[in-house]
Amino acid sequence: MNYGELSPTSSSGRGGMKAKPSDHKGLSSDPSAEELKSEGNKLYHARKYDEATRCYSRAIQKSPNARVYLTNRALCYIKLNRWEDACRDCRRALDIDSTSVKAHFFLGQALVEMDVLEDAIKHLQRASDLAREQQLNFGDDIAHQLRVARRKKWNAMEEKRMTGEVELQAYLNRLILEDRDKEIHRLRGDKSYDEIDDDAVASIERAADSRTAELNALFSKMDERRMKREVPDYLCGKISFDLLRDPVITPSGITYDRKDIEEHLMRVGHFDPVTRAPLTQDQLIPNLSMKEVVDAFLSENEWALDY
Repeated sequence: MNYGELSPTSSSGRGGMKAKPSDHKGLSSDPSAEELKSEGNKLYHARKYDEATRCYSRAIQKSPNARVYLTNRALCYIKLNRWEDACRDCRRALDIDSTSVKAHFFLGQALVEMDVLEDAIKHLQRASDLAREQQLNFGDDIAHQLRVARRKKWNAMEEKRMTGEVELQAYLNRLILEDRDKEIHRLRGDKSYDEIDDDAVASIERAADSRTAELNALFSKMDERRMKREVPDYLCGKISFDLLRDPVITPSGITYDRKDIEEHLMRVGHFDPVTRAPLTQDQLIPNLSMKEVVDAFLSENEWALDY
């Protein structure tokens, strides 16, 4: 992944200053913020993330309003699995520049790891929108993270649904057994042991067993629905990442949802968001084959209408 701002940048040292030993090789005793950033970039590419973090921290001390240093350090924190630290730096960067693609992107990544999925999706979608508006090419990186976040959110909802179904089945079985016991208790009443009608008790128990069997058979048919359900990536748009409703194809061979690509052409520019090739609205052609695939999928998976 090419994050741009993390690529080493050249910067001149201070003329007339004698180089003295410092914490990092190649730095003077009082390096500038840009020199510290450059050294941090080298350490980052050498996968020395702790050391890179210290360089960026010193750069931030010298230039606390430089958004680039904060996003660079945030990426190091992500590499170190320090999610909360990454979030803090990204939020500071967004306070400085709310249109920073990388701040939204890195913040979204960290929030996914922390299972704060609603906010993660919001920031990743914002990063995707800003990247298109600013004509920055992040390849599939942002789209991939957004799919991961959406799928993780969907899976969490599925886990909750499946747990609810299992709990409902157990509850209904318990009600059947409680009802059986109450009927037997009423039948016995104050009768002595010899007066109890064993056939009547057996009938009540058989009826309860039958209801239990019917109930469990009904839930058994739902086993496939209890399995985790996913919408394949190829059925989702490349802009909103939602299920394709009205798929259209561009001359470059990329399929988008009509609403999404028309909004892109109107708001961002007349080019294909993926290939960057020139594109106008009249070049959009309905992708009938994909529409058939989506419709067939929905006919067998109605739950996907809420995806």
